[in-house]
Amino acid sequence: MTVATTGTMTETVSTEILQQGEIWHVQINRAAVRNCVDRPTADQLEETFSKFDQDPLAKVAILSGEGGNFCAGADLKAVASGKPERMNRLHREGAGPMGISRMQLGKPVIAAVSGYCVAGGLELALWCDMRVCDSTATFGVFCRRFGVPLIDGGTVRLPRLIGQSRAMDMILTGRGVEAKEAFEWGLANRLELNRSALEGAVELAQQLCMLPQRCMRNDRLSALSQWGLSETNAIAEEFEYGLNTLHSGETSLGAQAFTEGMGRKGKSLGG
Repeated sequence: MTVATTGTMTETVSTEILQQGEIWHVQINRAAVRNCVDRPTADQLEETFSKFDQDPLAKVAILSGEGGNFCAGADLKAVASGKPERMNRLHREGAGPMGISRMQLGKPVIAAVSGYCVAGGLELALWCDMRVCDSTATFGVFCRRFGVPLIDGGTVRLPRLIGQSRAMDMILTGRGVEAKEAFEWGLANRLELNRSALEGAVELAQQLCMLPQRCMRNDRLSALSQWGLSETNAIAEEFEYGLNTLHSGETSLGAQAFTEGMGRKGKSLGG
């Protein structure tokens, strides 16, 4: 089932619901401009992912772009237009310019990256928990060429993902990083050579859906929140997340299943 989000102008974001509601495929539909994001598109992305996070059936989301490119960043023509209804939001509070860059969801999101994933588009991919790319993918801080800053978390998330030295290479030079190099750096988690990034992302999402969800989500949140904490405080917070999982009963069910021979040899127990 495919549905369009509610927006203020022409719909530029669509949602395809897969696997009985467990997987949401969210797609930016502005292929003519390599899926650049203007204000209405940013608003629609924010609305869509808010709905995903609140949906009790939804487990994993996939973000992609229409027509062979992930996203080429903010729509500079919209910025240059001077029209408030088209220009990306520039407020210290609330949503970021690309719409979702300041959101922290309780569930994982996978970026399916084909073609250009640059500037603000790179920042969208960095916001996602994992990135699956195919051989057509190019990552880069192309906004360097136009004096447009990284303002949706790029200077924060990129060094955390691939290290300061490699991040500086990308941030300072603005050069393109092809799929193979991105995979070797850890910028891409999966590299698909014989199928599309979207196909690989769907398979990965299906794998995540099969896992016990409370434990996975709590461990994910602990890994995200620890960056701003001391080691002592981060470990204490990890313990609280762990207690939440233990008290949910999910762990005892998993332990019982293990004693009965389930979940072994790489097999997953659903949640």
